[in-house]
Amino acid sequence: MHRHEWYQALFEKTPEIEREARAYGESIGLDRFAGGVALYSGMSSRPAPLPDYVIEAIIAANREPVGSVKSIEDRIRSLIKDAYGDRFDCAVVNTCEAGLRVAIETLVAPPVLRRGDARRAAMLFPYGEDCDWGAAYGRPFPPKYKNVAIDRSVSAGELGMEAKCLSDLDTLFVPFANARYEVHGIRQNIVPFLLDVDAEATIANLERMAARHGANLSGLHAIGYDTPGYGYHERDAEGRALLMRRFGDLARHYDIPFIVDSASALPIIGNGPAEFNADVQLWSLDKIARAPTAGLIVGREDAMLPIRKGLGLAGDRFGNVSSHGKAVFSAFDPGRTALAGVLAALTMLHEDPERIRRPIDRLHDIVCRHFAAISCFAGDFVITKSYHLGGTEVNYLRSWDGGGKGIPIFTLEDLYAETNPIGRALSAMGVQPPPIYAGEMMITPGAGLLDDKGELIAEKAELAVQGLVRSIEIVCRHAGL
Repeated sequence: MHRHEWYQALFEKTPEIEREARAYGESIGLDRFAGGVALYSGMSSRPAPLPDYVIEAIIAANREPVGSVKSIEDRIRSLIKDAYGDRFDCAVVNTCEAGLRVAIETLVAPPVLRRGDARRAAMLFPYGEDCDWGAAYGRPFPPKYKNVAIDRSVSAGELGMEAKCLSDLDTLFVPFANARYEVHGIRQNIVPFLLDVDAEATIANLERMAARHGANLSGLHAIGYDTPGYGYHERDAEGRALLMRRFGDLARHYDIPFIVDSASALPIIGNGPAEFNADVQLWSLDKIARAPTAGLIVGREDAMLPIRKGLGLAGDRFGNVSSHGKAVFSAFDPGRTALAGVLAALTMLHEDPERIRRPIDRLHDIVCRHFAAISCFAGDFVITKSYHLGGTEVNYLRSWDGGGKGIPIFTLEDLYAETNPIGRALSAMGVQPPPIYAGEMMITPGAGLLDDKGELIAEKAELAVQGLVRSIEIVCRHAGL
């Protein structure tokens, strides 16, 4: 059976898969949680409940008779400098996507206020998974990648991905060296296999593309995670992702900004711009950090100054070093309530990081134990704990290394279209699944797995992970494996 026929046959068995999964969930008691348990907290469309320390801070901020937004922003700024050092600065915006927009438009897009024809600018982009978000800000080159940058996820089309595209900016797609790019899934698309990426050869690929577009080169943008599934298995002497460091070296060589999108990651206890050798790094704080919906931008002071000016935060004309005013990007204002919650979440990350690490550690132990007992491809899972990503990456691309078919691989489109049978099986059991695409999944303490104090509820975590493992086994059996 050809691969596309195999995926089609698996999709047609989805009702049977769901019936079997539902019965299993009932047999182990998952149904009593009524779908209120999740194995991921990294999606803005499905955030985990706010912890008590964030809710209490929001209430307190809204009971002040005169609540200064600037005063909260200044406290966040001081906290970030305490955490990262005085040579770094920050800004908070209403979403991580807003932060990405202002960073690329401020630091990478060509100027428009000078006479003469507009100059084209070109942004280097290593072609891995999740690349459609940042890559869509420029026109794809080579054009064969335009499907990757435009026809992805729920926001494709004229007012979605295409409308993000900035004037006279190109995105230069550069493949990772020693990666494989294969077509998989029911909603089929190209899936990058990045477990065996060669860091130095990837830099050579980027250098060749940079030389090709040298006069127009204006920036380098990369997905800022630190796990093998994203191509970052090689480490430097200090244990940091070697390839991310080398991206920064390349940007320094060409005197262009290096922008890192770490949306589904944790600031402060995770890798920051110094570890990644970046000019600017961004996070989505309503995900793993469990703050209200907001985006955080942290970067070198020289890069952050124009960003803060564009957001109206860089100071009044009569002498203050900060302000909260109107500017070109004032539509990205997060508001006082969100800022109060962000301050509380960042304070906890900075002052009591063990409180955040403990549930990550406990959930990781549970994941390792249950995946060690799986009945299919047990030795083919690459399991990596990451404080940066706030959880555990489980990658199963090795199950395809023997030349035959491995555990079915689904795409980001499958996730959005709900055509992923593993996710459908787990949902039928009553558990909100983690993102399962590109041959991996990221498991974090999601809704229902943490108590009001942020501690892991072990019983729920055990059953949820057990359900995930059983979902994989059910789908593998229906796939004929």
